[in-house]
Amino acid sequence: MDPKQEKKFTTIHYHAYLELDKILDAQHPRSEVKGEIPAHEEMLFIVVHQVYELWFKQILHELSSLMEMFENDRVDERNTGTAVARLDRIIEIMELLIQQIRVLETMTPLDFLDFRGYLFPASGFQSFQFRMVENMLGLPRDQRMTYNQAEFDIVFTEAQKERLRKVENGGTLFNLVEAWLERTPFLEFRNFSFLSLYEAAVQRMLEKERTAILQSEYLLPESREIRLRVLDSTAQYYQNVFDPKRHEELKASGELRLSYKATLAALLIKLYRDEPILQMPFNLLGRLTDLDELLTTWRYRHAQMVLRMLGKKVGTGGSSGHDYLQQTAAKHHIFKDLHNVSTLLIPRSELPPLPEEVKRELGFFFTQQV
Repeated sequence: MDPKQEKKFTTIHYHAYLELDKILDAQHPRSEVKGEIPAHEEMLFIVVHQVYELWFKQILHELSSLMEMFENDRVDERNTGTAVARLDRIIEIMELLIQQIRVLETMTPLDFLDFRGYLFPASGFQSFQFRMVENMLGLPRDQRMTYNQAEFDIVFTEAQKERLRKVENGGTLFNLVEAWLERTPFLEFRNFSFLSLYEAAVQRMLEKERTAILQSEYLLPESREIRLRVLDSTAQYYQNVFDPKRHEELKASGELRLSYKATLAALLIKLYRDEPILQMPFNLLGRLTDLDELLTTWRYRHAQMVLRMLGKKVGTGGSSGHDYLQQTAAKHHIFKDLHNVSTLLIPRSELPPLPEEVKRELGFFFTQQV
């Protein structure tokens, strides 16, 4: 390497590389500028929220790379492992975001009131990066809570709204994973029909459970009736996966989002997770449900923190505060269908055995060259 070039690459300073002058000069408590008495706790409030935004930026960076991997019609199996690793990173970040709430809660409600009046009308609802995270993951507009009876993006500029719409219309991670699942090749493989074998196994399992309930010597008549009703309800849920038309009706009503074929593929992956070629896809689906769960946990903890700090006060941005946040925790699920697939699982003992030719395909079976 040219000595001048080598010097160029070795003279960077830690302070300059991280541009710490910009970062450390970005905290300007309004209570110091606007108020007679500076509020000590406002610095913590600013730093915590700035850290949130930095982590949101990293999450967006990871999600962009994930979506690039799944945009092709054929996802390289090696990319699946990379996708799992990057989802692991996002999951660790989400764990940190939840823990940060505890740091913020070291500030008391009275401490917060010392500077809250200077924040109007600023609000966490105006975090553009977080809305981008939600959109990239696949939270649909028609399933969002409204913001003061208006669309969630009303607080953003036209340029920001356009970026959000572009993500919505250009293919979210949910859409890309759904398309990836639909390409699963083992649902119908030569003489192997996953759905017909699975349906027969389910019927056998349900009949065993019904017989066990009816023949039990320990159940009172009332308890027996309750258990039979629960079993019938479970049986009805299984029927949804045996009837594509019924599945589409549930999609149209908003009860389901994942396509019929993608749901079957997710079910197959979860049932036969021990087969080598399905282990990484199983891990991928598990990470997506982990991420969905952590987002819900973060929303819930955020709601509880707001209740602790403000009680029933209106939020600085004009929302209903705690009530709004609590409702988003209950409603804003993205990968709920992957959670619900667990309802369709059956015990390993009831699992239909795979034909040998399918096992060879699923097991990366290769003839060794001697």
